[in-house]
Amino acid sequence: MEMNLDSNESAFPCQVTVDPENGVYTIRTFDTSGRTFADGHALLAWVKRNWEPLQFQDPTVYLHLLHSVKEEIGDFPS
Repeated sequence: MEMNLDSNESAFPCQVTVDPENGVYTIRTFDTSGRTFADGHALLAWVKRNWEPLQFQDPTVYLHLLHSVKEEIGDFPS
């Protein structure tokens, strides 16, 4: 799963990649720096700590991201 989120803080979208099959868990943040995580749970925890819906042009995309990551890592119900 790869998702781009248009932010209110950057001309470049934030990007989240969750690929359990290949062990890839990455984020490109508002300042275009990247972060790599050991697993999807760590990535999801970071997103919840550091991002908020109102930071994005469409706040519902943030909620969709949380749902999609949980689906990818098999973290239901929540």
